[in-house]
Amino acid sequence: MAAEVAVIIGSGSIGVAIGRTAGVGRKVVLADYSEETMNAAAVQLRGEGYEVTTHAIDISDHDAVAALADTATSLGDVTRVVLAAGVSPVQATTERVLHVDLLGTAYVLEEFGRVIAPGGSGIVISSMAGHMGEGYPRDVEHALAYTATGELLDLPFLAADTVGDSGAAYTLAKRGNALRVQAAAVTWGGRGARINSLSPGIISTPLAQDEMSGPFAEGYRTMIRTSAAGRMGTPAEVAATAAFLLGPEGAFITGSDLLMDGGVIAAMRAGQL
Repeated sequence: MAAEVAVIIGSGSIGVAIGRTAGVGRKVVLADYSEETMNAAAVQLRGEGYEVTTHAIDISDHDAVAALADTATSLGDVTRVVLAAGVSPVQATTERVLHVDLLGTAYVLEEFGRVIAPGGSGIVISSMAGHMGEGYPRDVEHALAYTATGELLDLPFLAADTVGDSGAAYTLAKRGNALRVQAAAVTWGGRGARINSLSPGIISTPLAQDEMSGPFAEGYRTMIRTSAAGRMGTPAEVAATAAFLLGPEGAFITGSDLLMDGGVIAAMRAGQL
């Protein structure tokens, strides 16, 4: 009987928290752009009893993502895929946000849709940002969902000067994530597997803590104060929800995006923000 493999792309707080559940009874392939962060997380997980292989990667590189998929399949049947990597609009330029958060997600969906084992499942960690604003025209959303991956950033509306600043790029990329997950559910389903996305709000991670003391701090505090929950979420809460979507309890759910924001978007829709 072949070993099962869980691929965790992104070794930050959320990725590691999900990996603790997804990796139980499986070989874990932990991948990240930052080798320092990845190696520290691997040491921690190994100390907790997980069998961990590390793999440095830039998900905006198609060949690198394909190589990661091939490496994972060489270890066994890939039955869990978690994409929790990305850059925030305070970290990156418009171009980098589009290349990592939008195109990189498309590469992961494509390449792991090629190798996911029957009965397997995957999850993309997106963001509540994809639910902000008034949405996009139907033709734009169709293009975001179904344009061939290699041609995605050639779409005229994804030109950096058309998109605008990195915040606008982030919102667009996260909406695109949910749309591409829905489209990918068809091809993943052809292999007997499932794929969903999860859109967290403000989660208490080191990055969020940094942003709470940065130039957008007051905006974050206002969102938290106005939301129904009145607090930040925790990586453990995201991991628990991801476990449901990845596991047998979520077996009838695929191609969906779950908003998990403590009520921030609800407050926005109600005109409170």
